[in-house]
Amino acid sequence: MSQAELLLSESGPGPRRAAGFALLGERLWRPASALLLPLAGAIGWEAGAEQGLIDAHLLPPPSQLLATFAALLAKGEAVQHIAATGQRVALGFFFGMAAGTVLGATTGYFDLARRLLDPSVQALRSVPPLAWVPLFILWFGIFETSKVMLIAVGVFFPVYLNLAGAMHGVDRKLVEVGRVHGLSHARIIRRVLLPAALPGYLIGLRSGLGLGWMFVVAAEFMGASEGLGFLLVDGQMMGRPTTILVAIVLFAVIGKSTDFAVAIVSARLLRWQDAFKPSGSA
Repeated sequence: MSQAELLLSESGPGPRRAAGFALLGERLWRPASALLLPLAGAIGWEAGAEQGLIDAHLLPPPSQLLATFAALLAKGEAVQHIAATGQRVALGFFFGMAAGTVLGATTGYFDLARRLLDPSVQALRSVPPLAWVPLFILWFGIFETSKVMLIAVGVFFPVYLNLAGAMHGVDRKLVEVGRVHGLSHARIIRRVLLPAALPGYLIGLRSGLGLGWMFVVAAEFMGASEGLGFLLVDGQMMGRPTTILVAIVLFAVIGKSTDFAVAIVSARLLRWQDAFKPSGSA
């Protein structure tokens, strides 16, 4: 608990109001501090382009990127491309998360399943992502199904590995207590192993979501007519580096925003943890 939170809980109305403002300031400062480095980099980038230190034709400054994004927004293309990519990532994340959760819980609990399935899963994990592209095109064509399946493959492996590994690390005594109380296999997994493995599982979800945003680029190279990956290809074919950089920045911003949302949910689910906090954190 921070000093502001302590004052808020123990002081009277006057100091409590001041402590409330201090707590609000702390909560606003944390996300705002994350913007300091990007803003400083953008200012330096803009200044370098103006002074001729950076080739503005190959690396357009942020002002040109904002103008390009505003033009795409005015024509409705920005929303269209963001929505198309977001929908693919959401569907791929859902299917990859579901498969990774089911298979990770199965191999994490049943030793026979782990010995039979885990070696094959580990072998498939070593297959380069782009190696799946021709096979998925052959199976599902170049339309949405192949794109969603490729994203799901990227999401599946970190979710599976983190959940199975976290379940293997659960204290054996917890499982024995569940068995003593007559819990079935399914209830032990749901009520004992999954809650105990929750921190590792949530890390797997965040990693899987990040890979989902990475895999969507390869997915949208497979004949997409809309999406941020399409913007990358269109910018390359038309020789427009501003379009390419706008798509890259949008990937970074939207990907970080979704990761931040998952991190907030994770923090709420793990409030019971008395975890280590880095020096200087509240």
